[in-house]
Amino acid sequence: MHVGAEDAGLEEARAALGPGKIVGVSCYNRLELACDAQAAGADYVAFGSFFPSSVKPHAVRAPLELLLQARRELHVPIVAIGGITLEGAPRLISAGADALAVISALFDAPDISKAALDFSALFHAADEA
Repeated sequence: MHVGAEDAGLEEARAALGPGKIVGVSCYNRLELACDAQAAGADYVAFGSFFPSSVKPHAVRAPLELLLQARRELHVPIVAIGGITLEGAPRLISAGADALAVISALFDAPDISKAALDFSALFHAADEA
């Protein structure tokens, strides 16, 4: 489950889901939210929007440097979200994103399976580098 600012809190999500479930928290462009979420037991944190997004055009923007700082300070996986394309994704991965939340670049692709494999290959290339 993913918890955003307008959703129930992390504790409520955990209580509703029961033990052993994955719960992540949106932290937008604020490292302090991620630190609080990690301390409260979040399984992952998400930052963004890193690029303009047609899904959430008015989303707050997060700077790439935020991923670098989060990588130094956090111990939970870091997810990047917002307007991510195959062209922009490598910068996010290099800066410290463990995962990418992608909507349009995947579901608007002519071949969704190929697009998913192309995104996955970016992580394999980063592992080999």
